Amino acid sequence: MTRFSELMSGQTLLPIIQANSPEEGVNIARAMAASGLKLVEVVLRTDASIDALRAIKQEVPELKVGAGTIINSEILAQALSAGSDFIVTPAVSSDLLSELTQCTVPVLPGVSNTGDILMALEFGFKEQKLFPASLSGGAPFLSAVSSVFREVSFCPTGGVSQNNKSDYLSLNNVFAVGGTWVAKKEWVEASDWQSITTACSEALKD
Repeated sequence: MTRFSELMSGQTLLPIIQANSPEEGVNIARAMAASGLKLVEVVLRTDASIDALRAIKQEVPELKVGAGTIINSEILAQALSAGSDFIVTPAVSSDLLSELTQCTVPVLPGVSNTGDILMALEFGFKEQKLFPASLSGGAPFLSAVSSVFREVSFCPTGGVSQNNKSDYLSLNNVFAVGGTWVAKKEWVEASDWQSITTACSEALKD
């Protein structure tokens, strides 16, 4: 199976889209694509999320579009049925990891401590999301576990910003960072799509 980092193709930002309607999702995705981004994550936190994912896939076909906030087999099935190109979870359990091992698309399971990391690794996942990164030890934690879990690389998400992303990306065991700072709620509410494009472009510079 393709590794998640391979799907990223060198992109070091995993931009997160939270949409309240399919139209909103498409507009955010188009703004992100205008910066040169090739891959986005739609978090399934609103009633419109699945429809937004489908709409982005149809209206912005140059983007790879994945589903985040996958916490059980039902949501996983919905995401895959909608055509999700990859799967991201906020946490792990033995039941969920068992389901994820059957996925035919790349998976990034979410971990928050050494026990989670080990459990995900035991199920074969060598690429993991640290979430919420800022509350789970941040860059110092990832630096500390690098010598223990030498096979594992991370995409920290949660509390990552333009100001601290370099702290994470400078680590050998970090291949990307995820964040919502490139699509702030107030920009979306104001239909300020240019600010999203600009923020994504800035994030891609380093």
